[in-house]
Amino acid sequence: MTEPTESNVSRREFIKTSATTGAAASLLAATAQTRAAGANGRLRIGVIGAGNRGFNTITKKLVKLRGLGRNIDLVSVADVYSVHRQRFVDYIKEQTGVTPTTHIDHHDLLADKDIDAVVIATPDHWHARITLDALAAGKHVYCEKPMTHTVEEGAEVVAAWKASDRVMQVGVQSTSAPVWDMAREKIDAGLLGKVVQFQTECARNGKFGMSRHNLITKEMTPQTVDFRRFLGVDEGFHPDVPFDREIFGQWRCYWAFGYGMFSDLFVHRVTGMLKATGLRKPGRVVGGGGIFFEYDDREVTDVASIIADFHEGVQGLVSSTMVSEERKLDHIIRGHNGLLLFDKSCSGNSGKCSFEFVPERPQVTLNSKLKPETFHVQTELDIVSTHCANWLDAIRSGKPTSVNNDPELGAAAVMLVNLAVRSYREGKVFHVDREGQVGEGNSSWADGWEKLSKAEAKPRHVPGWHAGDTGSVMYPPEYQKLAGPWIDGKPPEA
Repeated sequence: MTEPTESNVSRREFIKTSATTGAAASLLAATAQTRAAGANGRLRIGVIGAGNRGFNTITKKLVKLRGLGRNIDLVSVADVYSVHRQRFVDYIKEQTGVTPTTHIDHHDLLADKDIDAVVIATPDHWHARITLDALAAGKHVYCEKPMTHTVEEGAEVVAAWKASDRVMQVGVQSTSAPVWDMAREKIDAGLLGKVVQFQTECARNGKFGMSRHNLITKEMTPQTVDFRRFLGVDEGFHPDVPFDREIFGQWRCYWAFGYGMFSDLFVHRVTGMLKATGLRKPGRVVGGGGIFFEYDDREVTDVASIIADFHEGVQGLVSSTMVSEERKLDHIIRGHNGLLLFDKSCSGNSGKCSFEFVPERPQVTLNSKLKPETFHVQTELDIVSTHCANWLDAIRSGKPTSVNNDPELGAAAVMLVNLAVRSYREGKVFHVDREGQVGEGNSSWADGWEKLSKAEAKPRHVPGWHAGDTGSVMYPPEYQKLAGPWIDGKPPEA
């Protein structure tokens, strides 16, 4: 990544990072490589779940990349809804000349040995099962967020991915914006000093209510939808119930299939903050909120907050409402020396984004060299196309760890939001040890920090920190020498 120059003027110009110039070079290299391989070098992709995200977003972006020279074909679709299957076939045939095969059961698609990779964009409760099946079948995987529905599933997927040689990308597209890696470099180099907190949000408002904007139609019937398969009755995901368009088309409103704003929106924001800080597993998680306005048969909250404390001595705060959005929380990472303020575009689709460094006053930091700075980045393509291209690049290069949102990051985001949901629903505080084992709350978290304080230990840091004591040392006033117990009647200063 290109570092900004020392000039404040040039810092405020657009910085052409490797994601800007590199995207074109990467595209040409990938195209040259696949053309050299001939027809057999084409990457054959199947789509499992061709609804709004699977079709309108991912499928159309892959077709766009194909038109830009990517050596790929979309050759198959699996979906429980016949209308989605036919729409996919008609579009792909019109746009590319390929007639995809169609399936109701994802196992049938995975059984096709000529398919190299799959996109998984089903409802959340199916993500882990299909991902595990796809990896076992030797397919590369692009899985929409959240990567899994539970913490335990996240661990299973990570283990399966590591045991394979397959490439897996998790679909938080904003992670392909270079801004997070740039922020990480600044943090690890000590620009902020000791990092203590991040805060973020994803407030929305709409006249139909959260997820009720998802259309339900008369075409959705027991004849066009395999509702039992959607529910996952045979997999033990949900008991068999009568067909209901509301459950099928607006599944994000119900805990069995999704977590509402927690999984649909918070995962986006949390993943970016985890990537920028290098944090992964939380140490202590509390979730709160409720259904304070949208009384429409939903189960998920319309107001929610997460407080996640990390072993590295950092707190994460996420707070949003689905009924008010005109004044939102800033997206910030806070340290002793200053803070990083991320523009709202960092979570947008344009690929153009920026963040500012806002220093603390020198009377506190004792560092007069810290000055305000603004950092800009821009990708060549829109951010969804860039994210898909990153996945394709990783497949072509055979480098599973080169994706921008790997399963370990995906699992960390799921752990944070899933435990917050459980905290809200069960009324509990959850602790996570360094190995990722989850337990219910007790006094050990607070006790541990008090122990470090009494030992006058050095602060802990985010993973990747290499700045020594930069911005991590307190300078006690002279009068603190008067503090402490008197021993044998003598003051501490003696």
